[in-house]
Amino acid sequence: MKQVAYIEDYSTWKEAFEFYTPIKVRFSETDMFGHMNNTAPFIYFEEARIEFMKQVGMFDNVHHKPESVPVVADLQCDFHQQVYFDDQLKMHVKVEYCGRTSYDLHYLAVNQSEEVCLTGRGRIVQINPQTGKPVEIPREIKKRFHVAE
Repeated sequence: MKQVAYIEDYSTWKEAFEFYTPIKVRFSETDMFGHMNNTAPFIYFEEARIEFMKQVGMFDNVHHKPESVPVVADLQCDFHQQVYFDDQLKMHVKVEYCGRTSYDLHYLAVNQSEEVCLTGRGRIVQINPQTGKPVEIPREIKKRFHVAE
């Protein structure tokens, strides 16, 4: 795998992933050669991110005027292996860093042959939906992230 700036030691980095969601590459996400469109990984990141956030309880009160909501501040993807129509991906997600009002999620996609296809990272900011201002990440969420305070 090529070196990317946000991964210091690939083996250690990869071992820290506990969560993943399966992704099947749909025909509509490919070009005329059956090759995945370069915008599709961002959709896969979103799908995995939402499933991860559900697992840690961030959407438990989504229907009851939440005090804070997660907003993507930036998102980056690195392509390592060709991805094609009907490939079966495992899209892994983990919290790599957690600050007071934001955290970095890292992504790892491997195909059905366990080859690394995509890696990525993104900064998420917790904001107050009424003011649009950053707010502190609740302590109970940080605990579910397995991040030391």
